[in-house]
Amino acid sequence: LWGGRCLPFDPIDFSDRPWLGLPAWPIGPEALAPWLDPACAAMDAGAPVFAEPLAGVTADPAFGFESLERWSNTPRIQVFRRAALEGSSGLLVALGATALGFVYDAAGRITAIDLHLEGIGREELGLPLVVLAAGGNESTRLLLAEERRTPGRFGGPEGPLGRFYMGHVNGQIADITFRSRALHDGLNFHVDANGSYVRRRLVPSEATQAEAGLANVAFWPVVPAIANPGHRSGPLSAVFLALSIGPLARRLIAEPIRLKHVGEPPYARWAHLRNLLLDAPRTMGFAPWFLWHNRVAKMRLPGFFLPNPARRYGLEYHSEQLPEAESRMVLTDVPDRLGLPRLAIDLRFSAEDAASVLRAHAALEGWLTRNDLGALDYLAPPGERAVAVLAEAKHGNHQIGTIRMGADRTRGVVDGDCRGFDTPNLYVVSTAVLPTSGQANPTLTAVQLGLRLAAHLAAQGR
Repeated sequence: LWGGRCLPFDPIDFSDRPWLGLPAWPIGPEALAPWLDPACAAMDAGAPVFAEPLAGVTADPAFGFESLERWSNTPRIQVFRRAALEGSSGLLVALGATALGFVYDAAGRITAIDLHLEGIGREELGLPLVVLAAGGNESTRLLLAEERRTPGRFGGPEGPLGRFYMGHVNGQIADITFRSRALHDGLNFHVDANGSYVRRRLVPSEATQAEAGLANVAFWPVVPAIANPGHRSGPLSAVFLALSIGPLARRLIAEPIRLKHVGEPPYARWAHLRNLLLDAPRTMGFAPWFLWHNRVAKMRLPGFFLPNPARRYGLEYHSEQLPEAESRMVLTDVPDRLGLPRLAIDLRFSAEDAASVLRAHAALEGWLTRNDLGALDYLAPPGERAVAVLAEAKHGNHQIGTIRMGADRTRGVVDGDCRGFDTPNLYVVSTAVLPTSGQANPTLTAVQLGLRLAAHLAAQGR
């Protein structure tokens, strides 16, 4: 289900940002820097190069256009890492074993995992150390169940566990038209000299974020909405038709992303078929080219972007979601088949999330105009734009913040080493430990945290 986008969190994400009321992380970017190269290697994303000069564009530094996102050549990491996993003599994969909780000693240390073994029943597995890496939601659910069994553990009911659930604020509220051909041409997918596909984005500088009161954000151009056959593009209609066939499309991309592109039925398939016929030469050339580069070639094309002579596109934004205590996960009283309580998820986006996105668009529009690079054309009048941002805010795919790291147990569940405050031999490796969401997809940062923890434990001989 992972799309393959790889980029680290920005230095500003770790910093104190008074204009947003956000304190600094317990760790700085220097703590993760040594693990950027091995994280990129582990994810088959080439070398850790995240900037690339772009000739022919001159502009003031309020926004940058040389920042890169990298993409994994093998986003099914279990395939890429298969040989290493099968060849590891120190690894045991226990199928049919579900963790239901922990057993503790008087000092609060875990002494065993309470397991359900399929076909056998309940067992305890004694151990000296636990690294919990069950994903953002399931790791949170397991710890919330422990807190329910022993109120006060992990900060108690009013503590940070399960709170501050963040994804990202993303969508489109404007189109962009490029006046600069060099900038236009520089924002397409391409293979760089460091081993994977990359794409430049438009990003505000740290100074712009502070001056305009912005949450971290990135912008890039996207093709017009493919569900509307009015684009009259055969290739776009071909993509729409493929994604509108659920069983086929679910083998290609994650379901929430598919629905974002195609919407809910009924679909105007006949109009899209008409586009295919009227634009047959381009359609016939596009399909084999795209399938080769996306499914066969060693360097995997991570998405489709079709340039057009008018240089007009949708403008995608991918903004940080600000932490809110009441955006959270809680346990219900409904158990699953093994008796563990199910989760209820209350993901909330705030008016300040929308306001920051609007301020970022205004700052970008000013930069484009000052430097004669392009222009924005909003899809809604000023009074309706905040509502439009919140209407598109559904991005819970990135599970961030619910087991956050903090300076102490009142502000976090784990410390800067991902170690539990209340349970000294429990570590958590998950995007859920990140205190803020940044503009970056969090996967690469989670891998950096995992590699850093592994080195830390190995140095202790554990």
